[in-house]
Amino acid sequence: MTGRTKGHHMKAEELRLLRFLAHGGAERTPVDITSREVGEHLEVSQQAADRYLVQLSKQGLIARSLGARKQRLTLTPAGVEVLRKEFHAYRRVFEGPARLGFSGQVASGLGEGRYYLSQPGYIVQFQERLGYTPFPGTLNIRVDPKELLRIDGLRDWEGIRIDGFQASGRTFGGASCYGGRINGRPCHLIRPDRSHYQDVVELIASECLRESLGVHDGDTVSVEMEES
Repeated sequence: MTGRTKGHHMKAEELRLLRFLAHGGAERTPVDITSREVGEHLEVSQQAADRYLVQLSKQGLIARSLGARKQRLTLTPAGVEVLRKEFHAYRRVFEGPARLGFSGQVASGLGEGRYYLSQPGYIVQFQERLGYTPFPGTLNIRVDPKELLRIDGLRDWEGIRIDGFQASGRTFGGASCYGGRINGRPCHLIRPDRSHYQDVVELIASECLRESLGVHDGDTVSVEMEES
């Protein structure tokens, strides 16, 4: 995760501190507070509270500026993301796997899917982690902005990670895959870490989805996702 210190395991007190700051509105506006007040809330010493604050700052989860008597604390986007994932984990415990459905129109892509999905460094990972070799090409679905906001919630799911690698002097980026069905057929939604698309989602499957579904540009399709 962006901003996290590699190899650092978050302590329960650090997570409680993030929640405490969020309750105080620190994801929107800075919160002025002393280390002693933080310690009282966590039921630890002022020195321990200060260590937690320093650690969270080092991880990039809070922004911290020291004043004469108090310090100003703000949750960073990375800090908010930690809490978002924590919320999602608890929601899954009590509500079960998350589900997401959306629809959109089939659209032609830039033609890069065939090239990337044919790279051996990806194929090996697809075979090991997805259980199949994808057809060399993605099915692109154009969705409206409201659907995109909902689809963005996939970042909280436990997707299947495809790692980036280097080959032939080039760097190939990583991606995350999420299982689902399009018009009833199994597929994976693939989200590259870097993408040229703003309003398009890409689907992969073991078969050519255009042919198996008999769809063309402009046709409306429905996608159902369920967290694995």
